[in-house]
Amino acid sequence: MAFIQAFLAQLRRDEDGQGLAEYALILALIAIVAIIALIFLGTQVSGILSTVGASV
Repeated sequence: MAFIQAFLAQLRRDEDGQGLAEYALILALIAIVAIIALIFLGTQVSGILSTVGASV
């Protein structure tokens, strides 16, 4: 039982996981913004890429 309490106390003091969680949240926010931008600007980007592809 003492081992489990010591392990849980170590987890509470460990801040590396907190930093990793913050990076994961930032990455998720960037992904959501990129997806929303592609939804709204997808047709315009597709038109631009088609024009570039046709000129090559």
